[in-house]
Amino acid sequence: MRVCLTVAYDGTRYHGWQVQPNGITIESVLNQALSDLLGEKITVIGASRTDAGVHSLGNVAVFDTNARMPAEKMSYALNQRLPDDVVVQESKEVAPDFHPRRCESRKAYEYRILNRKFPDPTRRRDTYFYHYDLDVANMNRAAQHLLGEHDFKSFCSIHTSAETTVRTIYLLDVRKECDMILIRVEGSGFLYQMVRIIAGTLLLVGSGRLKPDEVRAILEKRDRSAAGPTAPAHALTMLGISFAG
Repeated sequence: MRVCLTVAYDGTRYHGWQVQPNGITIESVLNQALSDLLGEKITVIGASRTDAGVHSLGNVAVFDTNARMPAEKMSYALNQRLPDDVVVQESKEVAPDFHPRRCESRKAYEYRILNRKFPDPTRRRDTYFYHYDLDVANMNRAAQHLLGEHDFKSFCSIHTSAETTVRTIYLLDVRKECDMILIRVEGSGFLYQMVRIIAGTLLLVGSGRLKPDEVRAILEKRDRSAAGPTAPAHALTMLGISFAG
């Protein structure tokens, strides 16, 4: 039986999703809890390998098991074994050939900037505090240049192992709600640090150090050094993943 999990987590104390030799990860915590619960060695396959410090409201993972426990009951049993900062929101049986990284999907992320005079200690784990005023309208104008299918090499870490840097962005919206600036992006998939580099570049636009139309030129250069800095990981949250069909 193949089981699909929808997993939410506070990524603060984790070294990202993927198993690492030098630190605790979301994947390693899930593998251990599932193996203990089901009495067999379990290795999950994640839909998105979020970076260290990044949060999620709905990452997706699948695993195969010979257990007789109903798939929909596994979330309840599993949450009794997981730490408080990792919670399975849903578990369900899926087709044996369902693979979250090999089927068409739409992933949504949100980068949160706390734009006010002083920090808010209650939001220090999931927002990036920025004291100076930001021009949200200009950030939105710049964002429109990134919509559609493009080569996003300028917005990707030089350490990427991706075979191609072409990706499609369906939505990129910047809005302000009270003292919070939210950068919402949805796409077919994202390169290593891509969303954080987009956020860092839009911050330069918002602060007046880049003009909105310069983002088009940055995209066309296909050179990481042309784009802005990589914004801090802790302010990024994966909102969820939807699958075609």
